[in-house]
Order: sequence, then C-alpha cells, then structure tokens
Amino acid sequence: MSGATTHGTRAGSGVVQVTGELIATRRVGAYHHLTFVAPGLAELARPGQFVALAVGGPTSANLLRRCFSIHKVSPSGTYGGTVDVVVAAHGPGTTWITELRAHDEVDIVGPLGRAFPLPKEPVPCVLVGGGYGSAPLFWLAEALRERGCHVEMVLGAATESRLFGVVEARRHADGVTVTTDDGSAGTRGWVSDVLPDVIRRTGAAVVYGCGPMGMLRSITDVAAAEGAVAQVAVEESMACGVGVCMTCVMPVVGKDGTTRMVRSCVEGPVFRGDRVRWDAFSDGWCRVPDDAVGAPRAGGH
Repeated sequence: MSGATTHGTRAGSGVVQVTGELIATRRVGAYHHLTFVAPGLAELARPGQFVALAVGGPTSANLLRRCFSIHKVSPSGTYGGTVDVVVAAHGPGTTWITELRAHDEVDIVGPLGRAFPLPKEPVPCVLVGGGYGSAPLFWLAEALRERGCHVEMVLGAATESRLFGVVEARRHADGVTVTTDDGSAGTRGWVSDVLPDVIRRTGAAVVYGCGPMGMLRSITDVAAAEGAVAQVAVEESMACGVGVCMTCVMPVVGKDGTTRMVRSCVEGPVFRGDRVRWDAFSDGWCRVPDDAVGAPRAGGH
C-alpha cells in the first residue's frame, strides 16, 4: 500500500489537497459507497461540507472535478484518516469514479463549503434526505445527538432502490420515516407529505435537508408553516468547488434584505431555506431575479 499523500495545502485555509487511496467500495442500491484514505482532510471536515475529486486520471481530458457531500469521516484508523462519499453514476466522470478499484488513487480537495450550523441548545431536529442526498445527514445526526438533541429522519426517493441509508438511519436517529413516490417502501408520496406531522409530533425547531432543489423548496415551505427554521444543503452544479468558475451561483437574500447572486460552493452549500430565492429556479435552471444586486436592467449597457 502506497498510502495517501498531502500536497498543496494552503496554510490557515482549513482546506487540503491530498492524493487519496481507495480502500473500500461497495454497491448500495442504485449508488456506490467509497472510502478513501485522506489524512488531514478528515480531521478538518464538518457535517455538510463536501470534497472535490479529480476524474479520469492524470492524462484525462476531464478538467473539471466532481463534488460530493461527505458521508462520514474517520480521523484515525488502520490506514489513517478516511473520508466516505456516495456516488451515483450519471456521466463519464461519476462513472469513472464508480469503476475505481481498491488501491486506486484520486486527487481530492476538501473539506469545502459551509457546514450545517448546530443549535447551541438541545432542541428537537428533523433531518430530511432525498435519494443519496441523505448521505451527509447521518454524520449530522451523530453530532446533534451528542449535543442532546432529539433527532428524527425522513428519507424519500422515487423508488426503494433509490433510497439511501434506511438501515443506517435507524442506528443514528430516534425515529425514521420513509417515503417513496411509487409506494415500494414506506409511505407512498413525498417527504413533504409526512413532514408536517413529524415536526408537530416532535416539536422540532430545526429542519435540515439535503436533496433535489424541488424537495428543498417544499421542506422550507413546510418548516416555515410549522414555525421551524430550515437549513438546507443545495445541489447546484459545482464545477471547480472553490468559487472560481461561477457555475453554481444562486440568488440568496442577505440579512439586510438584499438579494445577491452567491456561490453555493463557497457561501454554501448550506443556507437558511427561507433566504433562498426559490422563485428563481425552474426546469433545472436558475435565473437572476430582477431585484438582485447587479441584475441586468432593461435598456442598460
């Protein structure tokens, strides 16, 4: 075993670049669960942050990295610190990652982005995940329970094979509710159908979510209606992961009430749900609201 090496670390940045060695890979339903040795990275990471993986090898034409939420970390172990990610094979980049074998090496940058904020006092919390968007929520559940919070999880997907972590959720949460669009597991319907009851039953003060943007919008609406605060990890497409390429900009309302286009990889991926301008998203696209800072003006130059 060659081991993972660290290089290119920016002092004081809280981000490292490492050559991570794959030590375990397994199929979980429709997804792949991979574990990399990533010394230095695991010790810095917090629930809600993500990593950016180079794809295709050193001579690949795939210049852009692929970003994945951190499922969990182990700061120490037989091989050193490890980081786990969950990958769905969609295009050439993610397919390349899922075809890696034990001892293959990948260049990894992380931890990136803003983590989930944790409540200062023990309060009931509901964690909502859509598909493999649930990946970062189990580690979050551990952190919340360590603070004395009552934690419930709601996991949803189109069908049973698209769910992730139902068995794991039962180990990490005080209660688990499952939904599928087709009724193949749990309650037939969407997470937003069962969420109001879970919030009322638990008296939840915070709802955390990770998954498709449409789902995040719906749970933000439900949380607001039930008097809870939503904290959501968005799934905007991220290319560089470090705020350079500007492909993941989205409109967010600041504390001053002004809408600005912010980079979800740097200012996010976690935002207060009620500050995201959900009205700007449609059919997988995000437009610049007319009242956003720097928005084009009719007849302007």
